[in-house]
Amino acid sequence: MTGFAGYQNEIYLQGLAGTVPPFTTDPEGLEASARQRLGPGPFWYVAGAAGTGATARANREAFDRWRIVPRMLTDATQRHLGTSVLGTAAPAPVLLAPLGVQSILHPDGELATARAAAELGVPFVLSTASSHTIEDVAEAAGDGPRWFQLYWPNDPDVCVSILDRARAAGYRVLVVTLDTWTLAWRPHDLDQAYLPFLRGVGTAIPFSDPAFRAGLAAAPEDDLPMAILRWVQLFTGTDKSWEQLSFLREHWDGPIVLKGVQHPDDARKAVDAGVQGVVVSNHGGRQVDGAVGSLDVLPEIADAVGEQVEVLFDSGIRSGADIVKALALGAKAVLVGRPFAYGLAHGGQAGVRHVLRGLLADFELTLALSGHRSPAELSREVLRPR
Repeated sequence: MTGFAGYQNEIYLQGLAGTVPPFTTDPEGLEASARQRLGPGPFWYVAGAAGTGATARANREAFDRWRIVPRMLTDATQRHLGTSVLGTAAPAPVLLAPLGVQSILHPDGELATARAAAELGVPFVLSTASSHTIEDVAEAAGDGPRWFQLYWPNDPDVCVSILDRARAAGYRVLVVTLDTWTLAWRPHDLDQAYLPFLRGVGTAIPFSDPAFRAGLAAAPEDDLPMAILRWVQLFTGTDKSWEQLSFLREHWDGPIVLKGVQHPDDARKAVDAGVQGVVVSNHGGRQVDGAVGSLDVLPEIADAVGEQVEVLFDSGIRSGADIVKALALGAKAVLVGRPFAYGLAHGGQAGVRHVLRGLLADFELTLALSGHRSPAELSREVLRPR
């Protein structure tokens, strides 16, 4: 057994010496295990959803509506999982989704995640809402592939400054999140009155930015309340328009991906706007309650624009089978969020690495045992509706 799948044998062999994994390999049990380790504020900030949680449930239910149909005697002993996504080489069609304020899960936060991703060669997407600066995370990532996610500031000078820093620090693709220009009604966070940004957590990138600091009478370290107020004014409350995307194209010379697309017409507008990719995503159910599951709309979006831009997917990935289904329904690659966050909570860099190795092993084994040697062989013929 080779590649990522070899992690299975590694675990069994360690068992002969009386060693078991540091925490569960069960994707269904990972969240419950993390809940035991975290306080209610940090846990629900990651695990919670908008409103009644209907959209988060819809994401998972959408996966359950499809079944893999295994094929036999396909010579799947040797597999090749490697791919390239928007010019970024990846050992498998999996990226780490942008997830903010990771220091609420572990003190090392994004530094630990970037190091674990780099160990495995998995592309890492840094959130604007990082607990650490663009430059510090880039240093932690070393030669590891990295993208930058933008929460679009309302101040053009701050926006350009952040983009310039990201490009200078080696982030090659810009992921623009469209669906979180203001926060949804999130009962779990509200019940705890828990919003890390108001404590100056998850604000390392703007607080370290020269253009942001130029708009303050005093540095954030000297007057935190006023810095937080400026952060609120710049990063919340203002939606943008399709016409404004030209500004980002002027100030970013690499690929641009729009994250939060849920309708084929918006995907077509993305093509017309000249971007290179879309992420079919509903922010893991954290923004619009009662919305459609992302996997339910993936096929029609892939049909609409899949030959013109690269279609990526997130919202609900928990297992190797989930990855197979998303790729079969038209995604070029998937982004994984909550699972690696729970790994971070369990053990920092080592915890993220354990979760990623397990997920990639599960994906490779599911791919092989369903009769496929590479992700390129996956199509809708692999699946049947339940």
